Amino acid sequence: MKKILESLPFRLLAGVVIGILAGLAAGEVSYLDTFMNLVVTLKQVIGQVITFCVPLIVIGFIAPSITRLGKNASRMLGVALLIAYVSSVGAAFFAMAAGYGLIPHLSIVSSVESLKELPEVIFQLEIPQIMSVMSALVFSILIGLGVTWTKADQTAKILEEFQQIVLQIVTKIIIPVLPVFIACTFCGLAYEGTITRQLPVFLKVIVIVMIGHYIWMTLLYFLAGIYSGRNPIEVVKHYGPAYITAVGTMSSAATLAVALRCARKSAVLREDMVSFGIPLFANIHLCGSVLTEVFFVMTVSQILYGSIPSAGTMVLFCLLLGIFAIGAPGVPGGTVMASLGLITGILLFNDTGTALMLTIFALQDSFGTACNVTGDGALTLMLTGYAEKHQIGKPESYI
Repeated sequence: MKKILESLPFRLLAGVVIGILAGLAAGEVSYLDTFMNLVVTLKQVIGQVITFCVPLIVIGFIAPSITRLGKNASRMLGVALLIAYVSSVGAAFFAMAAGYGLIPHLSIVSSVESLKELPEVIFQLEIPQIMSVMSALVFSILIGLGVTWTKADQTAKILEEFQQIVLQIVTKIIIPVLPVFIACTFCGLAYEGTITRQLPVFLKVIVIVMIGHYIWMTLLYFLAGIYSGRNPIEVVKHYGPAYITAVGTMSSAATLAVALRCARKSAVLREDMVSFGIPLFANIHLCGSVLTEVFFVMTVSQILYGSIPSAGTMVLFCLLLGIFAIGAPGVPGGTVMASLGLITGILLFNDTGTALMLTIFALQDSFGTACNVTGDGALTLMLTGYAEKHQIGKPESYI
């Protein structure tokens, strides 16, 4: 029993439940506004710490992983980018097909009730990242490839030591504060009314999208299992804590520490592919968010403009969205924010359409993120299969 109570999944679930109950209670009692001031402040501070650490995690895992791949680094990076793009575009076309088949038959409410405003943060603590997540990703790739090409052994050793430092930061700081951060997040959602007021408005659409997430994840793991010749259940069964964390943080980047921990428990994933693939896919593989956005833009178009965009327009939107998803930050709403130019430029949404799109996307952003994170395990299994099929041996540090 003690082992269960101390486990990460239990602490994460407890954070969700406690946060919702506290937020609902605070919303009914006016003098608890001070309590909510503390909650939003604590969330802001912890969020800043987690956000600051994300580029460090990206550099600490991706750069050393590339150097360990040696002469195969460029090829593995290319394979990872290709399967991430194919997965995202495939999810987009799947959502598009579902949209044409289902949306015309749905009765969708077109208005969303206003939310209760959260109290102000007591004090604003800003902890700027040393660089953006995408900058860290590009930096890691370039440094990793450069070290490999120049055979800079000393730099490779420094990167290895830096990875160990980052591992300690993740273990001793990030993971222990995650349940508190999740509790504060759900407390705020319950207080402002997102859970009790907005969710029922688009419940049908959200349920359809969530079913789509599970179908797509199942397909990814099925294909990964066939290609790699390994049991995909041995990967997905460890992803519970990562899925819950993603639901609470709404950020692939913020979930990275837990996702790494989950993937490393799998007996069928190679350690070097985990260290290389999981941090990389956390930033370039956003299949759940892409699936969600495609279905939602079609829904909003039907609501506001009376029709779904033409098939040609949607195909162009999906193909470009896959590219934008690779460059989108793994933060809450990152995909839709990165692709606003596509929404207004290709789909010709006005301000009202854009605002409604952002609103309903936010209602389920956490589940789209959970799909992204869990899908990363399937893509890492594909990388493992590719490495085995092409006799790409493990680096000495993993033997």
